[in-house]
Amino acid sequence: MRFRLRAGADEGSFREADARLQTGFAYRQPGLARRTTARSEDGEWIVIDLWRSAADAAACGVRWDGDPDVARFMALVDPASVRTERYLELDATES
Repeated sequence: MRFRLRAGADEGSFREADARLQTGFAYRQPGLARRTTARSEDGEWIVIDLWRSAADAAACGVRWDGDPDVARFMALVDPASVRTERYLELDATES
């Protein structure tokens, strides 16, 4: 997920909300192997989640909208800037 913070959002508050989301929601999701958050020099943020399967990621998406930690996180995100992308890992034996 790529995004920018809402105008006037405090980065410290966002980082706190992100940490709370990571421990209180993300790492409690079945199939989540790793999650990391990073910021570019121009202020765009990215959250990368590595999942065991696409089904695990989809199941998390169903729970996403009803979670209070997610709501605190998303309250600081500019909704117009959000882009969610999914990638599949390439099998090492493919050419």
